Parts: sequence; C-alpha cells; structure tokens
Amino acid sequence: MKLELGLFYVKDVVLGDRTSFENGILTVDKKGLTDYLMEDGRIKDVCLDIARPGEEVRIIPVKDVIEPRVKVSGKGTVFPGFLGKPLTAGEGRTHVLKGMSIVTCGRIVGFQEGIIDMSGPGAEYTPYSKLVNLVVIANPVEGLTQHEHEEAIRLAGLKAASFVAKCVKDKVPEEIRTYETKPFPAAIAEYPHLPKVAYVYQLQSQGLLHDTYVYGVDAKKIIPTLIYPTELMDGAIVSGNCVSACDKNTTYVHMNNPVIEELYRRHGEDINFVGVIITNENVTLADKERSSDYTAKLVEYLELDGVIITEEGFGNPDTDLIMNCRKIEEKGIKTVLITDEYAGRDGASQSLADADPKADAVVTSGNANEVIVLPPMKKIIGLLDTATLIAGGSQKSLREDGSIEIEIQAITGATSEVGFTKLSAVTY
Repeated sequence: MKLELGLFYVKDVVLGDRTSFENGILTVDKKGLTDYLMEDGRIKDVCLDIARPGEEVRIIPVKDVIEPRVKVSGKGTVFPGFLGKPLTAGEGRTHVLKGMSIVTCGRIVGFQEGIIDMSGPGAEYTPYSKLVNLVVIANPVEGLTQHEHEEAIRLAGLKAASFVAKCVKDKVPEEIRTYETKPFPAAIAEYPHLPKVAYVYQLQSQGLLHDTYVYGVDAKKIIPTLIYPTELMDGAIVSGNCVSACDKNTTYVHMNNPVIEELYRRHGEDINFVGVIITNENVTLADKERSSDYTAKLVEYLELDGVIITEEGFGNPDTDLIMNCRKIEEKGIKTVLITDEYAGRDGASQSLADADPKADAVVTSGNANEVIVLPPMKKIIGLLDTATLIAGGSQKSLREDGSIEIEIQAITGATSEVGFTKLSAVTY
C-alpha cells in the first residue's frame, strides 16, 4: 500500500470570515467552523482561540490534539468510521497542514487531562508547544454522561481538523513524502537479506474513559490484527481516552507516530519493515492472555526476526507490555520495549508494575512523577482551576500567583511512550 502525503507548512493561523491558505497563513472561518460544530446538539457553546509558540499562554485541560488532513485521492475520508464510511485508508494522496494542530479543550471530562504551555519550562516538555494551535473550547449541554461528553468533544476535534484542511485539497503541496509497505510476500522478496521487523502497537482500551478507536470501533472489541502503517496516517486510529496526559497517544501521535517514521527511514537499509500489529490493553487477565497469545502467534506466523513494542498508559498496561514481550521472546524473536516510568518523585520506586528477565532491551521516555513548577502565564485558554484535579496535581498545586507545582504527568506528551518527547535516560 502506497500513500503520498502532500505537506503545506503553516506559519500562522488567524480567524476570519472564510477559510483559506495563502503564503503560509491559514485563515479560519470563525463563524462557519463554530456553526458547524454547534450542529451537534450535545454541545452548548464553542469558542475558538489560537496559541502560538513562544507566547505566554497556557491551555488547560487539554483533551486531544489532532493534525488537519484531507483525502485527495484513494478511498473514503480521513478519520474513516467517524467522518465517513469505514473504508480502508492509507493509500492514494492525503494533504496535510503541517506545523499546526487542533487542540480540544473545555470543561473537564475525566481527571486525566493535560496542560500545554506555549513558553517557559513547561513548553520544553511538550512537543505541541512548537505548533500553532487552533484551540476549540467546547462545553456540553447539561445532563450528558461522561462518555457522551467525551464523544461530543472527540467528534468536534475531528470535524474541526477536517473543516480547516479542506482548503488545501486542490492546492499544490510544498513537499510530497511517499510511504509504501508492500504485501508480505513482495516485501520479503525485495529485501531477503535483511531482518524482518514489525511494530507491535498497544492501544489503550481499559474503558472508563480509557478508549481508542480503530475505524470507529472501540479497540476493546478487536483481536490483534495486522494493519498497514499508512492507515494510521489517514486517521484510522483515533484517541478517545483520558489516560495521564504525559503518555497519552493523542490522535496527532497516531497520525505522526515516530516509531513508524524511524522504521520507514531504516527500511531497506538495515531492516525490512513489514508492518504493524495492533493489539489492545484490556483489564481482565483473560483478555490480556487472549490478546498477548494472539499477538505472539501473529509474530511467529510472519516469521519475524524482531519487534518493537510500545504501550499507552501505566500500571495495568505494564502487564500487557511484559506479557507480549515474554511470549514473543519465548518464540526466539527479539523484542525492544518503549515505555515511561512511574518511579515516584524521588525516582526510587519500581518503575513498572510488572517485569520479566526477558525484557532486557528497554527504552525509557522519563519518570512521570518528576515535579515541576510552571510559572504564571499572561493568558489562560480553558480552566486554570482544573490543575487541582488532573492526574499529577493536587489541591495544593495551584498557587495564588497562578503558578502550578505539579508532576510532569500532567503535561501533554511529556513522557510519550512512542518517543514523541525529549526525555529519556541511560543506565551506566
């Protein structure tokens, strides 16, 4: 499957009376987008704002981050299963507004939402501080359940991303990047001398606002399966969860997964990147055994030489991570794990909730319990008092001057478990 991404580099975003893209400036039809989002009767009000790199701006609480993309050729739409029929994505041409994102914000849904600071020390912990962010602040009507609230805001973010991206559908991109993964027999024949490597991508699916969607289907309901890497770039996987902000795979991350980017970069050089196996992170032991057995079976069936495994979240999902690792290693196939740590504020506690001697190749993306003081900002987009409620914070987190003393687990993307972060560590 081959996908072309046509890139348009956004220098700034402004609000106006029509949506257009000229000379690096994205103008967004403020009334048109607001009216479009308000068509969902579950949303009471919508406000649009813009946060730019370097500004003294804090966005809180952050729910999701989404990169605007539009399908130009190939099947269906971006975000299949949500904004169009669940047709197989990942081929043809898709245009991308690069350097910006849609950030959804508003009244808190669940306590595991996040913070994006556009400047100061907090900005160094989140990759989204480097983007021009069009923030959609949307609040629900009274009486919605938490799951209905989350769904309404999730759809608002996807619809906003689609709305703004349509303006570049018929334009000539500044750059075109091509990604291709061939069917398995052809992939093996092309590079028979290189080790066959796949990516085992664990999707958060614990429920209780810990959900991820595959072509619109809750990942709890899937069994591990093969997927082309390019399908993710078209929004086949969408975040719908409120796990701790630091290691949440936002929809933006699913569309720009750095593990996939690096595997593609090395494909044909020192590895043969043959595809992605998606699996879930459920709650019960029976579900974990089923999924890890099935994942290991697929890895063996493909006669792989190595896999990279990433997780989303911590604690309960650590068991899925270690189960997958142990069962794959027992089949003689090398594994590398990427995870973050919850080692306590002093770093002295056990980093993961599970362990196994076979997990001997692990990359860490940092300790989420580290404490930081975020200085006051001139502008708050959202609700500052939620700093006392979100994971990583406490009733003492918000100071009188507007500064926040909080664990970095509250910063969106701070310890990304796919490596979409600056943090790591080395064992000497």
